[in-house]
This record gives sequence, C-alpha cells and structure tokens, in this order.
Amino acid sequence: MRNENVLKVEAIDLLLRTFGVFETERFIASIKNNNFDYTEWYKNLWKDRPVNEIHNMAAEFEKEKYKIS
Repeated sequence: MRNENVLKVEAIDLLLRTFGVFETERFIASIKNNNFDYTEWYKNLWKDRPVNEIHNMAAEFEKEKYKIS
C-alpha cells in the first residue's frame, strides 16, 4: 500500500502525462473550487451505462495497462 505522499505524487504524474500542465491545473482547480463530493460523483459515474459496456471498458484498460495480447 502506498503512503499518502507517494499516492499524490503518482496521481499528479499520471494527470500531467495524460492531460498536460494546463489541463491538470484546470482539473485540480475545478475540484478545489466546487466543493467536489467524490462519493456523489462516483455514485453517478456509470449509472447510464450497461454492465457489459463497463466490463468491456475495464478489459480494454487492463489490456492497455499490461499490454496483454
């Protein structure tokens, strides 16, 4: 299990590699400025998607993450 500081560094690194500096700053600002409620956001994240679509997305993510052929 990662400690909180390592988790933060890895998360910021991932955001920077994925979105770049400007979009990462926008993302962080939007969470800080809007009293972001992660639990409420997460509850509604996949509500309109069928289970098989979520499964396929997860399988594709794993395939890319581990480069499974």
